[in-house]
Amino acid sequence: MSVVKILEGLSRRLDETSHRLTQLDQYYAGEQPLAFLSREAKEALGNRLTALTVNYPRVVVDSIAERLRVIGFSVNGEADDQIWQAWERSGMEDGQAVAHVEALTLGRSYVLVWTDDSGAPSVTVESPHEFAVVRDPVTRKVTAGAKRWVEDGRARALVFLPDKIHEYVSGADVPTGGVIPAEGWNHAKSTPNPLGTVPVVQLTNRGRLLDHDGVSEMTPVLGLTDAIGKLMADLMVASEFGSRPRRWITGLEVKEEDLLDADGNPVVDADGEPVKVAVNPFTGEAGRVWQVEEPEARLGQFPSADLGGFTSGVDLMLQGVATVSGLPAHYLGVINEQPPSADAIRSAEASLVARCHARMRTFTPEWAKVAQLIAAVQGERPARVEIIWDNPETRTEAQTADAVTKLVQANILPTEAGLARLGYTPEQVESFRAMRLRESLDRQIVAPPTALPTDE
Repeated sequence: MSVVKILEGLSRRLDETSHRLTQLDQYYAGEQPLAFLSREAKEALGNRLTALTVNYPRVVVDSIAERLRVIGFSVNGEADDQIWQAWERSGMEDGQAVAHVEALTLGRSYVLVWTDDSGAPSVTVESPHEFAVVRDPVTRKVTAGAKRWVEDGRARALVFLPDKIHEYVSGADVPTGGVIPAEGWNHAKSTPNPLGTVPVVQLTNRGRLLDHDGVSEMTPVLGLTDAIGKLMADLMVASEFGSRPRRWITGLEVKEEDLLDADGNPVVDADGEPVKVAVNPFTGEAGRVWQVEEPEARLGQFPSADLGGFTSGVDLMLQGVATVSGLPAHYLGVINEQPPSADAIRSAEASLVARCHARMRTFTPEWAKVAQLIAAVQGERPARVEIIWDNPETRTEAQTADAVTKLVQANILPTEAGLARLGYTPEQVESFRAMRLRESLDRQIVAPPTALPTDE
């Protein structure tokens, strides 16, 4: 297949998935339109309530993403400083968080490994709005990738192949907000690819076996979020029109007066008759006493609307959100009067931590491929790179230190493994070794001289 055909096919795929990705972006940003809202409610609200959302989809994504953090790489059981330094230079300590959020929100994200102007490795996170790949149907290996964007009024694209990187420019201008055409590309230039492989890695938030493009972590809670938004909108409507008591009166003659226009002139109808309007004999000001002289008049008020049913409905929906997402109740704003203990918090977060470990297993092979590409740019070809993750569990530093200390003292864990368990990066562990070595040398230097044995 020609390079142009590959680019056209990936452009069409980007167009096909654009609508769904935009919907997911709206839910993550809390900008989705109101759902399940009746026509009567829209008329009652007018333009006073255009959007009312409680952004639980973002809580679902961020609660997992904030616990996923790569803190080091190891090759053959030893920390690899070269890969980690290239990782830091590329800003991937923050970039990995963006990649995780994109993958959990949209189902996938992409990482591109190439070189900067100095020839050093450069790692960038790419969005599925602009990036797509071709996979081998048998090995599922990425065989081609393309990035498409608009710059200076023209659509531009890069096609990544194992042997070359091709650059294309659209033949026609793309208007602001316009759609990039799938066809009509002109070749600009080609660059050799010395890596011998496509320098693109797809981070896929896997679901079922055939979910090649991944699934959004927000999918199970989208319908529940819409239902909560509908209940909140109904609550606002009821609060506006039913929570304040409505009063009634009988036995009182209704008085009318002429309707006046802006200039103070009486308004007349089509027959030339003045238009009459009823006069409210009562004032709406607070603190005023209402009185009626007619002995037959009776006053009363309708009961106000009970808003407690909306609260019960929202609580029911929140239980569903907690069930399908694994989030503890305190993440969803459900707070009991009794403050939870540390053990209760860890128990409540068990399902969330398990999901984080599952995502670590999912993303580990992809991040390992990224590390191998970094090493390849540096001239190395490691057969296997291991990823070191930070601990996603919620534990106090004292508890963790006490458990690790006992394991080290019992000779179950070596000291370096204990430091890694405490969350220190391989660089920090190596610096600790150097510090201990210097302390040991200092103690030997300042130690008093040992007396020479004397002959007796």
